Amino acid sequence: MTPDQMSARTSRALAAAVAAGRDLGLDVADARVVHDVFSVVVHLAPSPVVVRVPTVLPSYADAGSRAARQRQELAVAGWLADQGHPVIPPSPLVPREPVLRDGFSMTFWQFAELDQSTEPDFVRQAGLVADLHAALRSHPGELPFLSAAEPRFVTDGLAALEARPDLLDPADLDRARREWEVLEPVVASRAGFEAVFPGIGLQPVHGDAPAANIVSGPDGALYSDFELTTLGPVEWDLAALGPECEAAYDEAAGRLGLRRLDRDVLRVVNAVGMSRAVACLALAPQLPSWWTRSSRRSSSGGRCRSPGGWAAEAHTRGGALTRAAGGRRRRAS
Repeated sequence: MTPDQMSARTSRALAAAVAAGRDLGLDVADARVVHDVFSVVVHLAPSPVVVRVPTVLPSYADAGSRAARQRQELAVAGWLADQGHPVIPPSPLVPREPVLRDGFSMTFWQFAELDQSTEPDFVRQAGLVADLHAALRSHPGELPFLSAAEPRFVTDGLAALEARPDLLDPADLDRARREWEVLEPVVASRAGFEAVFPGIGLQPVHGDAPAANIVSGPDGALYSDFELTTLGPVEWDLAALGPECEAAYDEAAGRLGLRRLDRDVLRVVNAVGMSRAVACLALAPQLPSWWTRSSRRSSSGGRCRSPGGWAAEAHTRGGALTRAAGGRRRRAS
């Protein structure tokens, strides 16, 4: 996406958020954009309200499906806030409902002053994920099984990449698709998962790397961004974080009386994460040009792997899935 196209989309999302806020009776005189990549995030200053407007979406995400997911997010985050858990809560100044305006579906959140002076400590924050899981265990609402895995997104994304050899080498795409054929049945349904991993408990989980979505508020850590909250194994929330974070989680889980991470399940969720990362390249036309460039950097040259690197790791971890699943079935029989 060119800078002009990006600016136009941002302006439309900002205008929609401001208009929606004004209709809800908020003072929006000094509204400003505070973040803009996959969503445009608007602080409706001087009101203590932040609006998140998703803008980078798969083609099948219509207004109805977006609103349903946002209602789920608001319900879970709101319930946690009502129970006294440290989250960025929905704004108390407006109804806990997504708002549809000018083609955008948006949610309204309480503004929080964040401490930007310290670097995130993902190992420490991985331990805090266990506390979040302990809190979510008693959530009373129903959640879909592993909706955060977004199987359709992966399948459609890999199909779309057939026409974009500039984004992903055809050999890497073929490898990624073959591995996804192994992975998809495990995460597409609860029955498929439990056939491979009988006895692994499921519970509400954050769904979107909660250790990376913990922010520092004035009174301590706050959990945020429950867009992908779902029912699943706790391992889903530790995907791709690595051994140190896994150890920190296990230590905290033991202290809280929760089960420790299962290594076979971790291999699977890590592999699914790689598949989702590859499929995400199909969204490149909706993203700023810098994102596309950074996604293609080599693994030795920066934090982002190249598309081929993601596909290669997905291939390796997909093989691990086959071994893990086979071992599980043998032990269960």
